[in-house]
Amino acid sequence: MPRFRPTCWLSFALAILLLPAAAQAATHTYRYDTVHSQVVFSIDHDGYSRPFGRLHIARGWLRFDPDDWSHASTVLDIDMGSVDMGDAKWNDAVCGGSLLDCSHERYAHFVSTSVERKDASHGVLHGELTLHGVTRPVTLPFTLNRLARTIFGMHVVAGFSATATLDRTAFGITAFPNAIGHNVAVWLELEAIRDDHIDTTSGAKP
Repeated sequence: MPRFRPTCWLSFALAILLLPAAAQAATHTYRYDTVHSQVVFSIDHDGYSRPFGRLHIARGWLRFDPDDWSHASTVLDIDMGSVDMGDAKWNDAVCGGSLLDCSHERYAHFVSTSVERKDASHGVLHGELTLHGVTRPVTLPFTLNRLARTIFGMHVVAGFSATATLDRTAFGITAFPNAIGHNVAVWLELEAIRDDHIDTTSGAKP
């Protein structure tokens, strides 16, 4: 009758112990937490200042493996109708037909095309942004802030910070060229909750 040698038992035990780690280091899907995710932007106002505005994430998903970023992908919708410049009349003006035209183009839609990993926590996300009915390539340098289970153990959350610079005229938003700057600085603070049941077969738009 064959017998296991001690070295065989040791190898078998190590394999069993490593199974959870191997399973954990895999691609998971996440849905964006729209409460803790926001977009902040700033644009020149006739040379006097660069006021800030905020936008809300409407919906979206992320596919991510912390050990292998090469297959990461994301789809994201931003609610342009949520624009907040700190004043109701200003919000209406920015959302009007001459600028964002929110009544006809309510959502900005982003789809990633590739990811470059720079180091353990930094990368560059490449994708296409559809804004104001126009689609253009965009590049977003980003930081992976943290990926961990929440303090109450309810969810696994991935947190990112990203930046971008957009030329509004490239998206057909050309009104008031002498009063409003062309370049828009954008900051994204994103949290995504692991949800391996989310449907990623279609875009984020309903």
